[in-house]
Amino acid sequence: MNLAKLGLTALNTAQARLTTTSHNINNYDTAGYTRQETLISSAGGSSTGSGFFGRGVAVDTVRRAYSSFLSDQLVNNESKGALLAAYGGQISKINNVLADRTVGIGPSIQSFFEGVNAVASNPADPASRQELLGRTQTVVTQFNELGHFLDQQRGEINSQIDNSVTSINAHLSRISQLNQQIVQAKGVNPNHEPNDLLDRRDYEVSQLSQIINVNVVEQDNQVSISVGNGQQLLTQNKIYPLTTGPSADNPKNTVVYATIPVGRQDEVVKVELDEAKITGGSLGGLLKYRRESLEVEQREVGQLATAFALSMNEANAKGLDLKGEPGKAFFNVPAPVATANAQNVGNVNLTASFQAEAAGKIQASDYAIYFDGSNYSVTRESDNHLIHTGTSLNGVDIDGMQLNMDSGTASAGDRWVLSAVAHSPVQISVAMTSPEQIAAADTEGGVANGNNALEMAKLQSSKVLGGLKTFNESFSQIVNRVGVQAQQNEFMMASQEALTKQSYASQQALSGVNLNEEYINLEAAQEMFMAASRIIEVSTVLMDTILSLK
Repeated sequence: MNLAKLGLTALNTAQARLTTTSHNINNYDTAGYTRQETLISSAGGSSTGSGFFGRGVAVDTVRRAYSSFLSDQLVNNESKGALLAAYGGQISKINNVLADRTVGIGPSIQSFFEGVNAVASNPADPASRQELLGRTQTVVTQFNELGHFLDQQRGEINSQIDNSVTSINAHLSRISQLNQQIVQAKGVNPNHEPNDLLDRRDYEVSQLSQIINVNVVEQDNQVSISVGNGQQLLTQNKIYPLTTGPSADNPKNTVVYATIPVGRQDEVVKVELDEAKITGGSLGGLLKYRRESLEVEQREVGQLATAFALSMNEANAKGLDLKGEPGKAFFNVPAPVATANAQNVGNVNLTASFQAEAAGKIQASDYAIYFDGSNYSVTRESDNHLIHTGTSLNGVDIDGMQLNMDSGTASAGDRWVLSAVAHSPVQISVAMTSPEQIAAADTEGGVANGNNALEMAKLQSSKVLGGLKTFNESFSQIVNRVGVQAQQNEFMMASQEALTKQSYASQQALSGVNLNEEYINLEAAQEMFMAASRIIEVSTVLMDTILSLK
């Protein structure tokens, strides 16, 4: 092989190295970019009578400095971090609201009972009675404000779920397009990898995983993506988009539906995703917060509001007001609500009401009601305890409530959710319209005594809630639990951030662009280019010398 051809192979190789190095430098800060390197090998030798003489150098390919293990590890850690960040963003809001113990429900209940004691000491004093009525409204206002805050947070989460699903579908569309582009590129040049297209697809998958944890399988140069228990979101070029809508069990909650193919005519059905299976990404954090914190808090605050209101109503009913009439209710307490599943076939109208002396029986729980075609079952969801089975629900007693079937017929498979107290903080209100209606007197000492008010005051230290907690203990428990959840999440976030940084450092050590290394590679390629040019120059001089011979 002549010197000119040897110089040309070296020149082409140097040019390839310069191009790859320059590409790396250009994409130093490009998100998702993986460092590339030019692979070369000897072009072999030619056999002659004097031995084998080399044919120069050949460029084999350009490859990514890529490790699927390190990349998957980083994506997984980023997905977990996104979940904790989304959860922490929500739990910190309610923690900030509850953290100041000088205001809110706890102090307002304390102030209420101070007003009760004042009336008990001077039951005929109109100023004391008016002050107690004002403090009654303050308690209601505090419950209402916290209830509205929790409802507002539910609405914000619903909106974020909608936005998350929109983003998920957008990522799926881009990944599908990149699948097609990669297949086309491989079809044109099957012996080499379209590195930049692969980077872009990997980046889209990593961004998708920060919203929802996904399972990725690569086959025939295309990736398929599934979520949860294996619900397909993308199979090669076919997208099965996620959608959102009201929950069939609880229309107040926006939930995520998967699109499941059925039949052979591209028919699909929508199936609600199991939220517990979404264990990563910001969407997983939002769902976890709503399921494990927000709804628990609403029920516990609702239990406190309902137990407090019912116990005061019951106590006031035992005494006489200033007119000598039996005491009326302090508070208007909303009745339990039985919500039929949106997919029910039957039309039974199920209602519920609180029984007498229900204050100590009500639980911070919803109840799942199911009809199997013959029998109804009622399960308390907080502890999964089966409370009742039978052919009817009429007159059935459930934790201080009584169920009634007003009309209609049930069909096998029909379901209901009985919400006992979750809506109480928002809907509770003051029923008493005049301070004279405070029944401070008992039935034995005339209307001027404060004996019944003294009995009311004792409720402050009584274990009213389930016979286990006072009102203040109940609220303190709510505040403490939220604080612990917020603190635990902060610790977990700090730990996860450390793992993510470690994973990122490991991935970047292999795949990241190091400018110092690229400068060295650039100089080496430049020197090779100049040396190859010198070979060609020498070849030209020698050829000119030969041609000049006579």
